[in-house]
Amino acid sequence: MPAPGKRGPRAQGAASGFLASGLGVALLSSAVFGLSGSFAKALLETGWTPGAAVTARLTGAALILAVPAVPALRGRWHQLRNNWVTVLLFGLIGVAACQLFYFNAVERLSVGVALLLEYLAPVLIVLWLWAASRKRPNPLTIAGTLLSLGGLVLVLDLTGAVKIDLIGVLWGIAAAVCLAIYFFITARENDTLPPIVLASGGLLVGAVVMWLAAATGLLPMAFSTADTRLGPWITPWWAALGGLVVLATVLAYLTGIVAARALGSKVASFISLTEVLFAVIWAWLLLGELPGPIQLLGGVLIVGGVVLVRLDELRGGAAAVPLPASSSSPAAGLDRTGSGA
Repeated sequence: MPAPGKRGPRAQGAASGFLASGLGVALLSSAVFGLSGSFAKALLETGWTPGAAVTARLTGAALILAVPAVPALRGRWHQLRNNWVTVLLFGLIGVAACQLFYFNAVERLSVGVALLLEYLAPVLIVLWLWAASRKRPNPLTIAGTLLSLGGLVLVLDLTGAVKIDLIGVLWGIAAAVCLAIYFFITARENDTLPPIVLASGGLLVGAVVMWLAAATGLLPMAFSTADTRLGPWITPWWAALGGLVVLATVLAYLTGIVAARALGSKVASFISLTEVLFAVIWAWLLLGELPGPIQLLGGVLIVGGVVLVRLDELRGGAAAVPLPASSSSPAAGLDRTGSGA
């Protein structure tokens, strides 16, 4: 019998197999991505503007990820030149715009509600493709879309039991629209660029855009050195910022890359949906936020609807609405806003 505190070979082997399968890494990626909203809101509550939080996050993460990205390009710098449009669009739309809109939503809404609004992106894609092609999707896709839209009604709590900020809702939907547009754009690009390079380059582009917007006065930028509150702890501002950069961005992207390679983008897409669950749990533990029962039920319906749409796509039915390849998983496509984006 193993000594107390020590795991036997069988337990160690099971744990290693779980991680090696990619499932453990994928769940870790979702868990740390889900932290972004809580860390960001802790900063926003002390006087940081959403623009400042996004800019600091992108700048710090881009510098850290440049360390592995530069060696990955050794002898292959032509790949960066050949894919500069992909990097630029990823930085502008998939990183800067999505994160700024999401953080603006988080400033006015609970973390869970803001993320659920952004997770409507796959449903928006289905609706757009349906309208553009005038080809009715499979019943499973229709059911998933209707389920998610019904969940949206519950999340917004139109009965008035929970007060919802309309401006915050519009920011959340804007983040979803931005994410959907990014999916369409990147679906047309090739995947010859190493993922770590795409992540680092996109974050750097996003950071430069944010700094330029701030310098021209287009983006309000305010920082604060006041202490932040995370759960029962009072922490210095740099602790929340460090968590936002290192855990919710760098570690999240790296583990997302590993998970996507181990599982494939389609399987990773389903596991990435657990980010909503983790985001709600983290917001409850660190911020004392918890959506109301009706909103939680709506969240279940939204995620359930997205699952049905993804299942229909995986089945590849003749009448299925084909989603852009990059929409399969934020972790796999490196388009997470942490949301994730």
